[in-house]
Amino acid sequence: MKFNDILLLAFRTVRSNKLRTGLTVTIIAFGIMALVGIITAIKAMNQKFTESFSSMGANGFTIRFKERNTNFGSNRADGLTVSKKGKKEKQSNLNKVITKEEAQYFISHYHFPGAVAGISVFGGGGNVFSFNAKKTNPNVTLLVGDEKYLYLNSFKLAYGRNFTSGEITGGQNTCLLGLDVAKLFFGEALEKGVNTTIRINNIPYKVLGILEGKGSTFGFSRDNIAIIGYENWNRNFSKPNASYMLAVKVNDIKQLDAAMGEAESLFRSVRKNNSTEESNFILDKSDSTVQTLMNVLRYIRWAAIVIGIITLLGAAIGLMNIMLVAVSERTKEVGLVKALGGKKQSVKIQFLLEAIIISILGALLGIILGIIVGNMFSLVLSTGFVVPWDWVLYGIVICTIVGLAAGIYPALKAGRLNPIDALRYE
Repeated sequence: MKFNDILLLAFRTVRSNKLRTGLTVTIIAFGIMALVGIITAIKAMNQKFTESFSSMGANGFTIRFKERNTNFGSNRADGLTVSKKGKKEKQSNLNKVITKEEAQYFISHYHFPGAVAGISVFGGGGNVFSFNAKKTNPNVTLLVGDEKYLYLNSFKLAYGRNFTSGEITGGQNTCLLGLDVAKLFFGEALEKGVNTTIRINNIPYKVLGILEGKGSTFGFSRDNIAIIGYENWNRNFSKPNASYMLAVKVNDIKQLDAAMGEAESLFRSVRKNNSTEESNFILDKSDSTVQTLMNVLRYIRWAAIVIGIITLLGAAIGLMNIMLVAVSERTKEVGLVKALGGKKQSVKIQFLLEAIIISILGALLGIILGIIVGNMFSLVLSTGFVVPWDWVLYGIVICTIVGLAAGIYPALKAGRLNPIDALRYE
């Protein structure tokens, strides 16, 4: 018999045993559905986490002052410190805060491809805002930055516009209001707040825009804020020994380490750290949370693979039993095929093909169900439609192997049947 004839015969046999085929296909489909469904859900979570962490700054880092413990006798007028051995040593610049001039120099000389860098400084809490007869509690946080501050810290404007570079460098009295402050002053008509004049600690400021809400974290509102330019803050609210901070964001998280290396090298020269001296600043990145959660997802992925393999192992045993039953039921059929000149090899191939066809049908059904179930989770997360193409291929390959493994023994048993004994079988 030709291979095409054997294949058509296998298809015909599978189709004629609808109940048996349906049950076996369902068992296999559930194993693949569990595997592909969880993998699809994990890919959806990965996509959501990537978007969320990018907005939280996981693809960026900050440079800030490294505070140091001060020992007795370190603040000497002669600039000397006393070591444990009693010797006088010249004090280094390790305890110097990051100045505005250093931050500006870094911004103008840092040119990593695709990176955006900006200046900021913490303006402090306890500020009072007023508009006409309305006044806030003395608990509004003042955030200070440049025109890139919104992008680097993932703020979005609901109304109005961002600062211009001219307004930042010119130190103009302009501000952006957080949602809580804006609602207190303007109610639900937030758009009316744009271009109005409010007072921050009794200093008049023009409102350029209203920020979208960011909610609360651990009970602290992230909307009870206002943002002003750093040059303006330096003129109106500057504090002694205030340390500026630099934020950098890259397009691709894979470039983060390279961007940090270049930033550290440049800023060490800005801070005049010699080759034997440790850096008097810290580079912080936010990917530790990313790595932790990605590791959790990796464990879930492996759990899904184990569950799928166990289910498929049970399906393989079930398929083998069904094929053995089929051999017993079709003993006369096998004897007739052999009596008419059919070869042992043709009988083996037919039974193997039947097992593989049933397995692949189960794989296709399981893949479709798995993608549907997994993307129901992606709908909850509001991510795009996800198809794990690699696991679609893996699922088909795995089920083909399962079909081969489950069909080998029944095929060998069918191939060894004696045609005379088979024709006599009742």
